Amino acid sequence: MTPSVSIVMGSTSDWPVMEKAALFLDEMEIPFEMNALSAHRTPGEVERFAKGARARGVKVIIAAAGMAAHLCGVIASMTTLPVIGVPVNASLDGMDALLSTVQMPPGIPVATVGINGALNAAILSAQILSLGDESLRQRLLDHRESLKRKVVEANETLAGVTFKHKTN
Repeated sequence: MTPSVSIVMGSTSDWPVMEKAALFLDEMEIPFEMNALSAHRTPGEVERFAKGARARGVKVIIAAAGMAAHLCGVIASMTTLPVIGVPVNASLDGMDALLSTVQMPPGIPVATVGINGALNAAILSAQILSLGDESLRQRLLDHRESLKRKVVEANETLAGVTFKHKTN
């Protein structure tokens, strides 16, 4: 199987956040790979990864990092593939990582989701891939319908909750 998405994290301590992305990609039947690479500790490996991703069949890269969070931008500087950054809450409530990921210089964009937003990164990557894959687009539509059903069910549950002064 050739990976369509690559999940990259600065260290395995980011796995509890990034697991949500892997679970969603697996549910959507999207082949993916996972790597731990550090922009600061393994820069040569990061360069080999980024420059070789397209040749491996990768179409979208999800990169996660905390603190200085340079991994996303470094990867984006070495490939024209879309890079989706996931700032990880490792310190300063994740604000340092968010600002490092989102404030890229002109010409080297990183699409950035919210702090610890791995699930949204996976959904965005699936939406990008669905541009050329009708069956994936349908799976995404089905996923959206399941989200809608959950909200409708939650509202029905709330309707059954009674209080003396509740009006609905």
